[in-house]
Amino acid sequence: MNAEVIAIGDELTSGQRLDTNSQWLSQRLAELGIPVLFHTTVGDELQPTVHVFRQAIQRVDVVVATGGLGPTADDLTRDALAQATGRPLVLEETALAHIRALFARRKRAMPERNVVQAMFPEGSRIIPNPHGTAPGVDLEASSGDKTCRLFALPGVPAEMREMWSQSVAPALAAMPRPGRMIRHRSIHCFGVGESDLEQMLPDLIRRGRVPAVGITASKATLTLRVTAQGESAEECDRQMAPTIAVIHECLGNLVFGEENEELQHAVVRLLRERAATLATAEIGSGGVVAGWLSDADVDGEVFAGGLVIRPAQEPLRARADRTTHGEEEEPDVEQATTIREMFDRHFSRFQTWRDVVARYAQWTRELFSANYGLAIGAFPQSDSALTAPGDVHIGLASPKGITTRCMPFAGHPDIVQTRAMKQSLNDLRLLLLEG
Repeated sequence: MNAEVIAIGDELTSGQRLDTNSQWLSQRLAELGIPVLFHTTVGDELQPTVHVFRQAIQRVDVVVATGGLGPTADDLTRDALAQATGRPLVLEETALAHIRALFARRKRAMPERNVVQAMFPEGSRIIPNPHGTAPGVDLEASSGDKTCRLFALPGVPAEMREMWSQSVAPALAAMPRPGRMIRHRSIHCFGVGESDLEQMLPDLIRRGRVPAVGITASKATLTLRVTAQGESAEECDRQMAPTIAVIHECLGNLVFGEENEELQHAVVRLLRERAATLATAEIGSGGVVAGWLSDADVDGEVFAGGLVIRPAQEPLRARADRTTHGEEEEPDVEQATTIREMFDRHFSRFQTWRDVVARYAQWTRELFSANYGLAIGAFPQSDSALTAPGDVHIGLASPKGITTRCMPFAGHPDIVQTRAMKQSLNDLRLLLLEG
């Protein structure tokens, strides 16, 4: 049994709104053991929508559509279903009574146009919508020697999800079919490129392998997705276990977490295990790492705090100017009257960004009385939309001493800055794993 998810609406085809319904429905269908073969998006046009439904009826066993069930002239899903299945639209009095009751509870007169929401293709079943005026449609259509079950739900995510849980999922679970369940495990890695990772996993990415293993990349994080099908969740887990063990054996510390765990969660977990704390200093980045760590450390057990620094001047250039004019003097930091001024005077002492991040990692550690200090800077700006030349420097202070790393700042800024932030967390993670 295979499925297709259809999203209907001009706001989707125009790019004005992201289609999150299809993603959510595909995940729920997989949990029921029904693979989704197609995602289709169509605008609010009658004949294209009719074509999409007819095509889906021919090629899959289950169709779940969202959108187009409102009362306005551009809500055409009911008409499209009626034409695609060759059935007239008929008025369902029970659905109309529910809609009238909703308006009455809201102390509003029901516009006559809302009557259209009680129109259903003949022979279809009503999917109740407890909190909305758009009931769903459940009907069957034949194509050759096969039958396709179609479900149409509203596009409002909250209403759609409630109707799925209360009506659609139980209906699909009750359909006669071989009992199959699909299970996924996501294993996250950091530190190598996608092709390098594949070479480290002999034969695991082969097409047709059971269980299947795929690689996806998202902003420098690589995810291995292991997929198995079986009669039960336990059977799927048994299928995946040997493959997951091989992945961990081959990749070692490149693996940092599973499912929804990000690098910051791995770092927070390791800090908790060691009863250690961390402080950060981010120079020119906007405080991304501090935000990640704050979200991961909900109880505030290990993230002691962070500094977000925007230098008022280019510190290394100021240093060079003084040296050129024979005016080499150390600034009087003790006379600084604000934290802002103290930072700027500290900056002007250094000749390289390596010096900056090394000292700030240690200063931050001392300032917050933390076990570890992490400093990142700087992030050069560029007029180019594709590249931002320069380097990013990472400093890490621990009870063992201070280390630094220099990363080329090359590529699209959207990915490079995120990669640098993740690299800093990964450096700390590996240090924590050393004990």
